[in-house]
Amino acid sequence: MFRIAKLHPLIVVSPKPWSPIDWLIRLRHPHFRPPAPRYEQQQGIDVYAPHFFSLPGILKQFDSVFMAIGSYATVRRLKRDFQFNLIDAHFGYPDGHAASLLARWFKRPLVVTLRGNEQVYVKHTKIRSKLITGLNKASKVVTVADALKKLAIQHGVNKTKLLTISNGVDSNCFYPIDTTEARKHLNLPLDAQILISVGRICEGKGFHFVIAAVAALCITYPHLHYLIIGQANGMDNNEKELRQLVSELQLEQQIHFLGLVAADQLKWALSAADLFVLATRREGWANVFLEAMACGLPVITTDVGGNAEVVNKPELGTIVPFGDHAALCKAIEEGLNKNWGRNAIRAYAEENSWDSRIQLLSDVFQQVIKQNTTCN
Repeated sequence: MFRIAKLHPLIVVSPKPWSPIDWLIRLRHPHFRPPAPRYEQQQGIDVYAPHFFSLPGILKQFDSVFMAIGSYATVRRLKRDFQFNLIDAHFGYPDGHAASLLARWFKRPLVVTLRGNEQVYVKHTKIRSKLITGLNKASKVVTVADALKKLAIQHGVNKTKLLTISNGVDSNCFYPIDTTEARKHLNLPLDAQILISVGRICEGKGFHFVIAAVAALCITYPHLHYLIIGQANGMDNNEKELRQLVSELQLEQQIHFLGLVAADQLKWALSAADLFVLATRREGWANVFLEAMACGLPVITTDVGGNAEVVNKPELGTIVPFGDHAALCKAIEEGLNKNWGRNAIRAYAEENSWDSRIQLLSDVFQQVIKQNTTCN
């Protein structure tokens, strides 16, 4: 967002789900749908957050319509004051379908970027139809991984409007720090073998698989430690279950829950580790892999989504089958004993900088705007 804003005037509309029972749910889940300002500025960019009606956990097939209706007044005002000539939506559902309705109502072209949640929504018949309808209404559909492009084609999206522009990394923000210095900074043992995962704390990220692997490996590697970084929010937050698992396995001294870490501080934890491990259930193109690689870390992850497109050669890490405990343990053990070319891993990340990605995306926007102007 901030990088595109350097090339094009930009205003963000980020609709927030709301229902009259949200406050009741927050009594049990304090981080559920945290209140957000209706308007704020982020790094000089105007961000509007209109609310839309969404019942937690049910009737999800109506979320996109309610999102579009809830955003209508804000977008109408922006059309008058800002005179935008393109709508750019991220995630196929509910955002993409909602944006397709707004694009029709305000007669503006649409670009939708698929980022990975589409792998879930195509399994739901009532949602899938809206997802695909929205994508086929778009002028262009960008996917962050070829796996998502294939998924869209498989479900009937016109392949002529699809192209892949993967995520990038800011190598000025993510870079290696001396391992000893990083471990001292975080009060971690200097002689330990350290694994790290970064992601939202939920079942789908597979932290429990890595914890189980640590339990199996700590007999051979008694100084093995595991850092878990991420925010525990939403109704699918499973931090309580993870901590209970750690307690049952008596790993309290080896598993470290570090909570949410700011992007500009994440390099310290990444540089303190030996391996980045994410046993995730699904991904599009995980930015965090490139962020880890920019700090010189090899990556061990699962064969889902676009993971193998990021970790695309043995010199960068290892891909294992999702849910395969033995394969995960073997990959971690081999990774701890392998002499990785960390400078080459860092160089690969630098080749995948945001600068090249943003220019490609800018070219897509300009092409769509030009075509729309010509047609009108």
